[in-house]
Amino acid sequence: MPDVILPVLDEAVAIPHVLAGLPAGFNAIVVDNASTDGSADVARRHGAQVVHEPRRGFGAACWTGLLAATDDVVCFMDCDGSFVGTDLIRVAAPVLSDDADLVLGARRASDGSWPMHARVANRFLAWELRRRTRIDLTDVGPMRAMRRVDLLGLGIEDRRFGWPLEMVLRASRANWRIREVDVGYSPRIGRSKVTGTVFGTARAVQDMTRVLR
Repeated sequence: MPDVILPVLDEAVAIPHVLAGLPAGFNAIVVDNASTDGSADVARRHGAQVVHEPRRGFGAACWTGLLAATDDVVCFMDCDGSFVGTDLIRVAAPVLSDDADLVLGARRASDGSWPMHARVANRFLAWELRRRTRIDLTDVGPMRAMRRVDLLGLGIEDRRFGWPLEMVLRASRANWRIREVDVGYSPRIGRSKVTGTVFGTARAVQDMTRVLR
């Protein structure tokens, strides 16, 4: 079954909930991105494989997790408790059955889970992706699945928040079959460091805009 790469920066409170919610057979790879709250130790105690990436950056953590993965199919998911782990089954299924090369989880948010500034930024980025790729995408969501070897071959360069966007752009240029499936999205556990703050969202949009250029 697929490896699930979980980038982590100070998510000790959320990790037990996230790991307990993963589907049976999905192997958790927690990438500790220089946490200071003991996240790595918590993840180990709850049965996850833990690797370390000292360079701060979402893309850097994702890349290190990808290098540590061994299964043919890999998934990515935020480790803040906002996603339903069992949704990974539906996200990974089209890749496992060779009906798609990249599947993105389109977030269907519950009340209070997605601040307006983050929602607006995501809509703009999704519109830009549709314009450039001609693929009917609605979300640049972090829950996704693809084949490990194919992803390694895409040559993604961004190591910050532009990683998810660059992945889709490069996959489109490589004529990957890209699909969306709906996934749940709830309020995160603990304090948000990115989309929950205006500054964090602005930083993510800045990184993604650089990729678009």
